[in-house]
Amino acid sequence: MDKNKPAGPLRDGRLSVAGVLFDIDGTLTRTNELIFATFNFIATRYCGRTYEPREIIALFGPPEEGALLPIVGEERLDAAMDDLCEFYSSHHHAMAALHAGMGDVLAFLKGTGIPLGVFTGKGRRTAKITLEALGIAGYFDLVVSGNDVVRHKPDPEGIGKFIGAFSLPPAEVLMVGDAVGDITASRGAGATSVAVLWDSYDRDRVARAGADFVFEEVSGFLSWLKRDVRYVPGGA
Repeated sequence: MDKNKPAGPLRDGRLSVAGVLFDIDGTLTRTNELIFATFNFIATRYCGRTYEPREIIALFGPPEEGALLPIVGEERLDAAMDDLCEFYSSHHHAMAALHAGMGDVLAFLKGTGIPLGVFTGKGRRTAKITLEALGIAGYFDLVVSGNDVVRHKPDPEGIGKFIGAFSLPPAEVLMVGDAVGDITASRGAGATSVAVLWDSYDRDRVARAGADFVFEEVSGFLSWLKRDVRYVPGGA
């Protein structure tokens, strides 16, 4: 099921799109279980305790270094990050996957000739691990991680980097994400927001956050991309 509201320039009754940005966790990938397990592996090793998922989610925003700093301290941060990345990588195959149908979405969009990108709060190291482990790194022309911005989501800085890198009209850029911060960042950048609910940890709030388009299922999203979008490489 999808909820569509007109947004951005329309041509021939279709939305004009010159570039698409994706969040990773909960949007492209099913990685929340892995994230929670990785965080608690570090918390147990360094602090002798574990955290509930809601406590870990509350730390989302900055990359992993920002979440770990108040827990492990600055002196142990580098070692903790190495341990985190080793656990995250070694357990990735067993605990994470590409959402069913997202490979078809990426293959279709790649064939349109428009630039594709990632804007994620994940750090550069874990983003690289996930994109490579799931075989999707080659789809993206630009990856903006949490280490690549000064101001993290919901600030639009990362979307602005993508828009600037390819000189795209902001309204012709889709930002696809599963969190309120993705919608807020889209609005701040003047981009078109696409909220996806198939793995959102904050589903009700995201559904009510006023995204330009909302999709419950990957199949509905792909059908919309094929039916209702006109692709404009280089922009209008």
